[in-house]
Amino acid sequence: SAYRLCTMRKLPSLLVRTLTSGTNGSSALPDMSEVRSRLRDIVGASTNWRDHVQAMQERKALHTLLAKRQEDLPPRRMKDSYLEVTLPLGSQPEIREKYLNVHNSVRFGRILEDLDSLGVLICYTHTKQETQPRSPLSIVTALVDKINLCKKIIYPDCDIKFTGNVSWVGKTSMEVKMHMLQLHDGDYSPVLDATFVMVARDPENKRPAFVNPLVPETPEEEEIFKQGELNKVKRIDFSTASLLKMAPTAEERNIVHDIFLNTLDTRQEGEETVSFRSRKLPPNSVWMEDAKLKGLQICHPQERNIFNRIFGGFLMRKAFELGWANACSCGGSRPFIVSVDDIMFQRPVEVGSLLLLSGQVCYTEKNYIQVRVHSEVYDPDTREHQTTNIFHFTFVSENEVPQVVPKTYGGKYPINAISMLYLDGKRHFAAVMKEI
Repeated sequence: SAYRLCTMRKLPSLLVRTLTSGTNGSSALPDMSEVRSRLRDIVGASTNWRDHVQAMQERKALHTLLAKRQEDLPPRRMKDSYLEVTLPLGSQPEIREKYLNVHNSVRFGRILEDLDSLGVLICYTHTKQETQPRSPLSIVTALVDKINLCKKIIYPDCDIKFTGNVSWVGKTSMEVKMHMLQLHDGDYSPVLDATFVMVARDPENKRPAFVNPLVPETPEEEEIFKQGELNKVKRIDFSTASLLKMAPTAEERNIVHDIFLNTLDTRQEGEETVSFRSRKLPPNSVWMEDAKLKGLQICHPQERNIFNRIFGGFLMRKAFELGWANACSCGGSRPFIVSVDDIMFQRPVEVGSLLLLSGQVCYTEKNYIQVRVHSEVYDPDTREHQTTNIFHFTFVSENEVPQVVPKTYGGKYPINAISMLYLDGKRHFAAVMKEI
């Protein structure tokens, strides 16, 4: 099982440091509400929507605090950014309702929101200047590299602990590794690990800004830092090999051609062109065109982040929930999230936008379902659509699921848009299986 194969990388014990001092145990740790409160304080964000313009205007004065070069900033250690945060579902029952789903387990979309907030706070902890209560940096999520789970069920009545720290630093970007554990029988056991990439920008979120360099202190930290470098190279390689930039391989063309041949209706007689149009669905299969789901979200001020754009965690939650529903309707039984990967935040979403979400089951194999969710904003004034995010989710279902089949057109290499989505889903699924 993917869950048994999932291995959790433990952080060095020297990194363990809580936000509060003197007391051990989850009761001494800050919770997620304090995380978001601290983020507002660091940026100087207003809690009132009507004051947000003035609050952003006041940030302009912080431009003078930006470093001209990275070398001007003091180096940091991994333990300097290490944080532990609790989600007290067991000890504070009043917060459970927000996290509870109909299956009496935790809503994973809420966990995505919490990871996003924590990742930003970890980066602000890495870059903080003791003499400046407010940060001149606008730190935003650029990419969710991967989230791998090793537990199917997250219990709604047991305390959760998040830990994380900056694991790699470029000139203006930071990789953050986070781990989630849940309390069982007095011990915290791993649930997931996550890798996010955050970028630092100027106070108005217009241009890149330098961040403190990271200095590994131990051989184990050296390995973690090297892995961050490798992750960057892998991301570039994966992007370069994208089907948007590079044609399908000969093997992939053959896969699609075989699908095409397997869907020809051999009962039809007549000219070749007629047989191209006459298609049949193989047993236990579904056309990809019939494995779609769409949603619309009006982006209200309640969902804004500290920079008065729509909170990235909210976008992830809505996309995940649509993806889950898409997997559920296609598979016919309850799906469980296995992995989230390669979520690129291409542009911010403004408050007041119409957010259009399109889910597509791209690939299935045995009990696994690969779902792609495309997110775009619609401007009713200009009638323009702009892509904001593309999300990739891997689910495992309780039962074996139908095979999704792209309807290709005829010819020697029957590659079309729906086939490209199929091959892209297959690539993502293969990468996830290799990782876990």
